[in-house]
Amino acid sequence: MYRKLLEELKVWKNDVHRKPMMIRGARQVGKTWLMKEFGRTCYEKCAYISMDENEIMEDVFRDAFDIKRIITALEIEVGFQIEPENTLIIFDEVQEIPRALKSLKYFCENAPQYHVMAAGSLLGVALHEGTSFPVGKVEFCDLYPMDYQEFLLACGEDGLAELLESGDYKLITSFKNKYIDLLKFYYYVGGMPEVVSTYVQTNDLKKVRRIQNRLLGAYENDFSKHAPAEIVTRIKMLWNSIPTQLAKENKKFIYGLVREGARAREYEVAITWLIDCGLIYKINRVKKPDFPLRAYQDFQAFKLFVLDIGLLGAMSRLSAKMILRGNRLFEEFKGALTEQYVLQQLKENLEIDIFYWSSDTATAEVDFLVQTEEDIIPIEVKAEENLSAKSLKSFYNKYRPQLSIRTSMSDYREQEWMVNVPLHMVGAYFRGLYGV
Repeated sequence: MYRKLLEELKVWKNDVHRKPMMIRGARQVGKTWLMKEFGRTCYEKCAYISMDENEIMEDVFRDAFDIKRIITALEIEVGFQIEPENTLIIFDEVQEIPRALKSLKYFCENAPQYHVMAAGSLLGVALHEGTSFPVGKVEFCDLYPMDYQEFLLACGEDGLAELLESGDYKLITSFKNKYIDLLKFYYYVGGMPEVVSTYVQTNDLKKVRRIQNRLLGAYENDFSKHAPAEIVTRIKMLWNSIPTQLAKENKKFIYGLVREGARAREYEVAITWLIDCGLIYKINRVKKPDFPLRAYQDFQAFKLFVLDIGLLGAMSRLSAKMILRGNRLFEEFKGALTEQYVLQQLKENLEIDIFYWSSDTATAEVDFLVQTEEDIIPIEVKAEENLSAKSLKSFYNKYRPQLSIRTSMSDYREQEWMVNVPLHMVGAYFRGLYGV
């Protein structure tokens, strides 16, 4: 299995101004595997320590932050000598021992020669609640579910994955049917590493769905175990309402669909908690598509998506037959699933803010809006080869962006006012656009 983030970590390793690295991401997106694989392939030794229910480490970090003493304790724990130049130190589930998290400051200031990496399933929640560590003393990177290209690589389709990076649109089009067939499987399987691994090894979609359901159960258990008791019920209701929210033609989040008569103030903390866990993405509307987009956010209007397209399908009880072969009853929700897919490819490949736009009269809506150094780019998402793009055309006529993008099952083509990007090319296309 290959994750693109490995390349960023290699850059971090060789940076003379390197600080301790913190990897954020939802439970089961592969943080532990990534850190261990990075240690295995890029270092002579890997000192892996999990802080989960580790009483010895609790005692070690309870005292003063003497790095020499901490290193001695870590060496005893892992059973070998830690050498700064060739050993990766990993603190997993670091949020379980807040003082271990705080120690990263002292590694940064007093022992920068050590290569230290940390991660935790609920790290975002811990940081939001004010766990003590100084800003500026650590670096962050975010790990998401596997994107479509990583899925292709996991399936042994290295040639197809590499071709997407080539920009050879004519050759990519020649293999259109293969890309689309695999894309349909990605819609069902999604990008959670354990699910992808099971699919690749067994080709059993029933096992895939069982694992997805188990992951969803684990997330709900986390709600009860880790969230404040007074908001657990609201978190569960909000989380389970997301497929219903996305099934609407207008996907703007409506509190009344969570519970009749519900108000924003009752669920704001629940939304924040789910965002901090990495389980949902919140996409705000912008009132005006101008620089910077952040300045024109309408915080009262937003869409919520979940972290993974496969999990969205499992939450919605979509059968493999519906996704792979199509079904009249599925047509309405196909748009939601495709928006989820496009959002994931953007989130997983780019560190950018993503918004959506709708006219004040709600007669036109562009699914996503992103910002480059020079332009605001509207993105309209189409689930099939339907090339009608009335909202995108309305946006173009009003604001005249340099680049407008429609993404659909249709082939790559450049028109006078718009570029059509095939859905299977979305991740690679935007990586090239942003020079990533």
